[in-house]
Amino acid sequence: MNIRELSFYSFLEAHFPSSVRLGIVVGLACALGAVGYFAMPPGLMSQSVLAGAATLLVVSVIFSARNITQRSSANAERQALAAVIERDAAPGFMTDDDGLIRLRNSAARTRFSDTASDTLAGTLRIMFANPSAVLYRLQCRARLEGAAHEDLVTRRGHIRLSVHQVGATGFLWRLEDMPARATSAGRGETLPVPMITTGRSGAVLYMNDAALDLVGERVKSLDRLFAELPVKPASVNRLSTKDGPIAVMVAENAGFAGRRELYFLPADTAGNAGHDIVFETLPVPMIKIATDGRIVLVNQMAAALLGNDSAEGLMLGQTMEGLGRPISDWLQETVSGQAQKISEFLRVSRKDREVFLQVTLSRVTENGETMLIAVLNDATELKTLEAQFVQSQKMQAIGQLAGGVAHDFNNLLTAISGHCDLLLLRHDQGDQDYGDLVQINQNANRAAALVSQLLAFSRKQTLRPEVIDLRETLSDLTHLLNRLVGEKVALTLSHDPVLSPIRADKRQLEQVLMNLVVNARDAMPGGGEIRIETEITTLKTPLTRDRAMVPPGSYVTVKVSDEGVGIPPDRLQKVFEPFYTTKRTGEGTGLGLSTAYGIVKQTGGFIFVDSTVGNGTVFTLFFPVYEVEAEATPEVARAAPKPTAKQGEGVILLVEDEAPVRAFASRALRLRGYTVLEAESAEDALKTLEDPDLNVNVFVTDVVMPGMDGPSWVREALKTRPNVRVVFVSGYAEGAFGDAQPTVPNSVFLPKPFSLNQLTETVHQQLH
Repeated sequence: MNIRELSFYSFLEAHFPSSVRLGIVVGLACALGAVGYFAMPPGLMSQSVLAGAATLLVVSVIFSARNITQRSSANAERQALAAVIERDAAPGFMTDDDGLIRLRNSAARTRFSDTASDTLAGTLRIMFANPSAVLYRLQCRARLEGAAHEDLVTRRGHIRLSVHQVGATGFLWRLEDMPARATSAGRGETLPVPMITTGRSGAVLYMNDAALDLVGERVKSLDRLFAELPVKPASVNRLSTKDGPIAVMVAENAGFAGRRELYFLPADTAGNAGHDIVFETLPVPMIKIATDGRIVLVNQMAAALLGNDSAEGLMLGQTMEGLGRPISDWLQETVSGQAQKISEFLRVSRKDREVFLQVTLSRVTENGETMLIAVLNDATELKTLEAQFVQSQKMQAIGQLAGGVAHDFNNLLTAISGHCDLLLLRHDQGDQDYGDLVQINQNANRAAALVSQLLAFSRKQTLRPEVIDLRETLSDLTHLLNRLVGEKVALTLSHDPVLSPIRADKRQLEQVLMNLVVNARDAMPGGGEIRIETEITTLKTPLTRDRAMVPPGSYVTVKVSDEGVGIPPDRLQKVFEPFYTTKRTGEGTGLGLSTAYGIVKQTGGFIFVDSTVGNGTVFTLFFPVYEVEAEATPEVARAAPKPTAKQGEGVILLVEDEAPVRAFASRALRLRGYTVLEAESAEDALKTLEDPDLNVNVFVTDVVMPGMDGPSWVREALKTRPNVRVVFVSGYAEGAFGDAQPTVPNSVFLPKPFSLNQLTETVHQQLH
């Protein structure tokens, strides 16, 4: 055959089975012969076609010969393979691509004599659930790699299932029992302590040699080992053995997929030297304690948690601190048998990091002497999450309290400062009472500033954000800051040359910087240097610290550092709490840092503190960079100017449930010439507006009132009077109410306390 004929043959062999290949070749030969003999005239072309047909017939003969040879060769290989696996002690199967069993060895016939399935999946179903998934996974790997295996836990123990690909569509499977192997065998066989591995249902999957020696036989379920279930970890349990029940301490280590590792320590002999070695190597943190609280023995894992390799001989109270009652009381209750089986959370006395432990105490008898066994669990992450939750709950509760107090105080201060403004209108600077009235007004303003700090902490103050450059802000503030720090303290500023803008309330941001600088000054009574540094920081990954997470992105950071006395670690996390201060009485309110915290958080930023006692403190602020969006500004047609309303022209409907505030506001507006209609509730206001002939220009209303609130009654009134302007007043901040409701059109917000001029000017602006 020439090259073309070989290529043709190779193509058929690659794409068609033998019977189809033979039919194709014979059919082509017959077709070509008929064409050459009947359809073509005698000549060279006819002879060529007949020659091609003859060639195809020769190819068909070769096909037949090769098929017969391959079939006999495959049969010979199959028989040889069957002879080999027949003598194998492990069950073996030959299957096709669909999982049908073509042959099985004597071990397989004996092992699965009660199974009549023709498929391997059906045969293995008595050993473990869903064998089809395992077989498919192994078969796919065998096609790619030629062979594959997997260790499995079955109802009858551990097996290794392996597969080899045989030919194009055949697979050889082998099941090897592995009674001495388990997932924990590598670790369990090297331990001198008895250990078993159990499944989710309580089946005993593995017993190491020490456990076999202790129990005396291999068992299959926990109820054969323990008369009382469930097993109580970190407690004394009664273990059934061939020689009778014994008392053992049980330590538990959770595994994957519901598995558990149980370790047994005989309680009656726990004090001898051999079991001290066992105690040392236990993979569960444990401490042996005398009845007086002295630590007798600490195993390796417990020493790692305590951060002290020489804790033996110390009192338990020297290594841990109780979070509630004293540790000594808990120990004595356990020794006397009065304590309940409840764990205690303790803080480890270590300086490198904060570690919390969940400790379970159990009483055991050692050579006739009562001892205590403490099982430790690392509860640091749990206590950290709990602290975060408690902190958030506390801050939320204090914020609600601060907001409520601020609301009530703002109503009182509005009445006080408002009536003081009315009195000042009737007195000039030469009057005898003028100075007293000025003092009342100034102290009312100081009280208002204190209340605003409460609102700032609770993040319920009204912010007026704008795009600002911190370099310009600090430049404008430098003169005031230098006056604040005094002559003993040097103030140094350092700016990033390419500082990006941020969006914040400039006045509130200045308040934050002033508070931080004043605190830095007070931390250096002997003088020193305060540094304020700004720079651009880009976070590619989230920054997690101090129970907060800063998302990736670009930030403008401000660092305020001093060379003061520093803050002790136990006080560092409390500095942002309101009314917490280390200063003496009268030197501070404890609201400076809490105010800074609230302002920064409400702005969308983050604030962190680092301090070393004796070296100083650094406050770091993160503000998101404000991305300026380039937008085309549409040209707005210049509207015709409206006629300017004169001061005092218009009808005002004043709605306020606080009588002193309502009295001051109505008098102030009438003094400016406005016609004022008063209502003490929203319902009274709506009743007043039922008169269709009544013309009202502006609604001045409180937000929070008994019954219907301000925004609700205003929306109802605007249905029939859509052109009326609105002034909302409240002791709460703007945005602290009605977040889920749509905004009221043509409305402005005036926070309490407000002065006479602020009220009348706001109403005048609304009338324009």
